[in-house]
Amino acid sequence: MTKLDETHDPAARSWVASARVEGCDFPLQNLPFAVFRRAGSAEAFRGGVAIGDRILDIGRAHAAGHFSGEAAVAAAHAAQPELNGLMALGARYWRALRRALFRLLREDAPARAALAGCLVEQAAAEYRVPARIGDYTDMYASIHHATNIGRLFRPDNPLTPNFQWLPIGYHGRVSSIGVSGQAFPRPRGQSMPPGASAPVFGECRRLDYELEVGIWIGTGNRQGEPIALDDVESHVFGLCLLNDWSARDIQAWEYQPLGPFLAKNFATTISPWIVTLDALAPFRSPWTRPADHPQPLPYLESDANREQGGFDLRLEALIETAGMRDRGEPPARLSQTTFAHSYWSVGQMIAHHTVGGCNLAPGDLLGSGTQSGPGEGEAGALIELSVGGARPVALPGGEERTFLADGDRVVFRGWCERPGAVRIGFGECSGTVLPAARA
Repeated sequence: MTKLDETHDPAARSWVASARVEGCDFPLQNLPFAVFRRAGSAEAFRGGVAIGDRILDIGRAHAAGHFSGEAAVAAAHAAQPELNGLMALGARYWRALRRALFRLLREDAPARAALAGCLVEQAAAEYRVPARIGDYTDMYASIHHATNIGRLFRPDNPLTPNFQWLPIGYHGRVSSIGVSGQAFPRPRGQSMPPGASAPVFGECRRLDYELEVGIWIGTGNRQGEPIALDDVESHVFGLCLLNDWSARDIQAWEYQPLGPFLAKNFATTISPWIVTLDALAPFRSPWTRPADHPQPLPYLESDANREQGGFDLRLEALIETAGMRDRGEPPARLSQTTFAHSYWSVGQMIAHHTVGGCNLAPGDLLGSGTQSGPGEGEAGALIELSVGGARPVALPGGEERTFLADGDRVVFRGWCERPGAVRIGFGECSGTVLPAARA
């Protein structure tokens, strides 16, 4: 697990004024990575780091000679149009670059004046998926979500027999993963109407979001050489927010026996910023398992995972309907929960993913599965909030939703905070539902 160092000092402040604003997502202690360019320009995409409401152009800073040693090696890779090279370098180089960036952006940095010209306004930038994703796996790691969903279809036995024994997942589609701001047409497919004897083809009528955490792989592993639980975090570059959009009516008809297909492959949206595990070090939490539940098999068990395997990452889902936009109203909160409720830890998901010999590569992406909590208003999907569509969710202006309508924009936010540490955020992950494309 990452140890605290100078980059976590809560008293440290940046010379970038917006990074000192209370509640800012991107203070000096965060320093997340993205790939950007000025919006509407023909500039090449390149790597940058968020600081306040600005982006530090790493390539420009590197060309000006502001990095040395291992930090310079890492900066050269971080300046590229894809972050795979940086991810492949490993934790020693990631840490060296983080320390160098921290010292360059700290209030008393001697290079302050020279670096001012390397800043770009976030509001004037556009982003793309920050790495070349070779493979994408979506997990199913929240027992509260699994129980809520299971009750809709199997009231007497909501959990599948294997859920408490292993992290469940399926391999998803990479080509339709987009960055925040993604807009996509409502999917089409087959569904089986209640009481019908044959399926029908048409537009999805039960479109949903799923509030998830994305897990970016840094260094990979060789095929046939599993990653041990206590070694996992040297292979994880960082986390982001992820919306695994779901066509529930299509999914209900197609998922047996092989799982999701058209119900999931039409769009997945991620936030542009990758928050590193180093930045998240002050917000680690114990990973726990109720004593009366099955305990993990040995390859999924360790003292370190029990002590610090969790993340107290607060998660929030909001909705902005077309009517709310017309009325000038802000997005309305649908739910709020924390990643600390996850039944399986990040380490356990990856240890299990590789235990059979699967090789992960730099830039591979995992979704955590929908993150729901035990309390009222902690569900991470509309199908839970609306109890399968039976109880509409009330929204401002007299609107209500059981599932998403055309024109709805869903926004995810994430942040970490605790006494004695500086709050850090993940920015936004937003996506908009468009009408189905014409056949």
